[in-house]
Amino acid sequence: MSTTTMLQPKAMRDTLLLSVYEAMLRDDNVFFVSADFGSPVLDKIRADRPDRFINVGIAEQNLINVSAGLALEGFKVFAYAIAPFITMRCYEQVRVNLALLSEVRPMNVNLIGVGAGYSYVVSGPTHQCYEDLTVMRALPNMQIYSPADQVMAAALPELCLAKNGPKYLRLDAQVLPVLYGDGVDGLDAGFRILRTGTDVCLVATGYMVHTALKAAEKLSATGCSVGVIDLFNLTSFAEDRLQQEIASCRGVVTMEEGFRGRGGLDAMMFDYLARRGTGIRMLNVGVDGGYRFELGERTVLHEQVGIGVESATAKISSFMQTL
Repeated sequence: MSTTTMLQPKAMRDTLLLSVYEAMLRDDNVFFVSADFGSPVLDKIRADRPDRFINVGIAEQNLINVSAGLALEGFKVFAYAIAPFITMRCYEQVRVNLALLSEVRPMNVNLIGVGAGYSYVVSGPTHQCYEDLTVMRALPNMQIYSPADQVMAAALPELCLAKNGPKYLRLDAQVLPVLYGDGVDGLDAGFRILRTGTDVCLVATGYMVHTALKAAEKLSATGCSVGVIDLFNLTSFAEDRLQQEIASCRGVVTMEEGFRGRGGLDAMMFDYLARRGTGIRMLNVGVDGGYRFELGERTVLHEQVGIGVESATAKISSFMQTL
């Protein structure tokens, strides 16, 4: 039996928070701030390290203010809330107190946003988060991490503690299949190669990495050579190494659980390919602009908005015919 199948699937937030808890036991400078958002692991942090835990209540603006103040006093801060609220509800505070201030003062603040994309499927568009990549990428000095499974999520705190500056960790709220059961050493590249291929390379992040792998299987069954890359660092990945990986492909497809054409993963890759002068054609698989109020299974919702396995496979297949 492989290591991957032996791992019990868990929510990303549980494995990440456990890593933070273990760091707090080792390092008295690690501080945790919550916006009235809980988890079983958070109960352990509150019980065992009450002197370095604050619940500010449902007040995300204050969450950022308190976190910035603690960071200026030398603490390494993790701030925790639902994804749309820790990014958009307190956006001015994130901009001024973290992105701007970090340019002149050393600080380490790590924003943990739970509920990326459609992962809060039954809560509707107020609690779902399609815009976070766009708004957080717009901020200079902000680092963005988007893990695709619990193992990657668990590895992020150590990476965050070692690097100064504000960071945004976007986590899925659902329990996803394990991709990295053998570990995730060597995170500095900012991406991991899950499949190699020469016809087209699917560059995905977060939940969409799982969709990319399923689409690649379907396309491979028709004789296509399809690569898959998990791009988990959306701000400072190793550009030369990524170019080497996609150089043999005739096309690149970006896949994101967010609005397409509005500054997310697609804009980042368009800019990257243009700056590198690769000449590689690109297609984006993302959500067309517009909010939907239907509730249901995530896979069904994804097919409705054009990012499900079937719809994505069809779009990629059509794109490949033009290469």
